[in-house]
Amino acid sequence: MLTYHFGYGEDRATIRRGKRLRPQIAMRTALAEGAPLERVLDAAAAVEMLHNYSLVHDDIEDRDELRHGRRTLWNIYGVAQAINAGDAMCAISFLTLMRASERLEGARVLEMVRVLHEAHRVMCEGQALDLQFERATQVDLAAYHHMIACKTGKLFEAAFVLGALAASTSPDDVARYAELGRAYGRAFQIRDDVLGIWASTDATGKVTGNDLARRKWTFPVVWALAQQPSAARSTVADAYAAGEALDAPTVTRVVDALISLGAQQAAERAIAEPMAVVRRHPDAALRTYLLGTLG
Repeated sequence: MLTYHFGYGEDRATIRRGKRLRPQIAMRTALAEGAPLERVLDAAAAVEMLHNYSLVHDDIEDRDELRHGRRTLWNIYGVAQAINAGDAMCAISFLTLMRASERLEGARVLEMVRVLHEAHRVMCEGQALDLQFERATQVDLAAYHHMIACKTGKLFEAAFVLGALAASTSPDDVARYAELGRAYGRAFQIRDDVLGIWASTDATGKVTGNDLARRKWTFPVVWALAQQPSAARSTVADAYAAGEALDAPTVTRVVDALISLGAQQAAERAIAEPMAVVRRHPDAALRTYLLGTLG
């Protein structure tokens, strides 16, 4: 099951894989701080394994049938076996990180383990909020931002911090990388929310409009309902007030209403502040990579 999830089975030559953003961030951060790549490889592998554990569980909880254009684990093997596979990934993640003690001092590795455990805990809080929001009658922008900081931002923050710790940077530098991770995570999630509504399945590997169909409180929806009363706002509000999954015609009406309200443009404005944090990072190679991943 793990081999299938990571795309190393018989179809490995033709499948789409993820961008491996989190391990890339950990490695590029360490390199930016002058560390040899070997010092960060265990941490990079660990953060990717933990991320994929969360994806397997998210797919179960959200009933997503596709990831990167392929059937998800629970869709093939059933929920119980997919839970087992995800839990195994979680265990392997921390066992892998412990191997960093072969290259780094024990106290630093212990701090890295703490960082990853804390990210894991906060991610679970974010996922709980995301699921809770599906039954909510109203979600404001403050609650939305808290949710994405937990669910998405915290593991990105951990990836930057793990890279900085592997490079033996100062506490002040670690704190700056943590801030960069939080900003990057916020920009990434809002961008992902937009893609979840308007990008094609070919571009994302996911079912277009599925977030709306599941009544997810993504940035465009939360922002739209914070606007002044209008016919377009009422279309979105009425669809979400029903408290049930949205059918295809309703999804189409909601998308049209979001376009009319200017939700896409609002998302771009919301991304501007965290993007400025990324643009201020002094290392040109890391900065260019991060900006490229945010499109």
